[in-house]
Amino acid sequence: MSESQYDKPCQEAITLIQQHLSQSTRPLVVALDGGSGCGKSTIAHCIGRVLNASVIPCDDFFAANITDEQWDAKTAKERANDAIDWRRIRTEVLEPLLAGQPARWQAFDFEAGQSADGTYQMSSDCKTLEPRSIIILDGIYSARQELSDLVNVSILIDVPIADRHARLDEREDADFLKAWHERWDAAEAWYLSEARPPESFDLVISN
Repeated sequence: MSESQYDKPCQEAITLIQQHLSQSTRPLVVALDGGSGCGKSTIAHCIGRVLNASVIPCDDFFAANITDEQWDAKTAKERANDAIDWRRIRTEVLEPLLAGQPARWQAFDFEAGQSADGTYQMSSDCKTLEPRSIIILDGIYSARQELSDLVNVSILIDVPIADRHARLDEREDADFLKAWHERWDAAEAWYLSEARPPESFDLVISN
């Protein structure tokens, strides 16, 4: 989808962020949350471009240190709780940026595949991000409770699951998607209904 198709949802988010920014005395942290395929990353980069905001892909912090078999043994709630290493987001990204210091982190390497022990790999390169007045956390689980004391604004991008799946079908391999849906759809559904239902967000955007 082209960025022009995100103009209205992007503007809704920008308006709310600007309102909060005018009242904030420290960098503003925005959690941009929603199910896979809802368009979070495109909207996050639109916001980043317009407002000169730092965009943090939460996928970089996938908890890569367990195997597929270990993931599949977990309940939907456990997968949702464990999928993203929020401790690293907190200590390696948010706390330094809020203190006016650069953030540095190693990202999950989507291209590398699994290691010999069945776990996944992190990139050998280190990402660096300089502090800015707005910090966007881009990803499902970004509005989780453990980060709520640092997040100023929570935004849910709400798209029906059939539409989200159709978007994923256009960009992902069919075999990968089959395994993905079996492992993660229930976790996302639990998170967005139990942990962070729509009414708990500051803004819900239909995309």
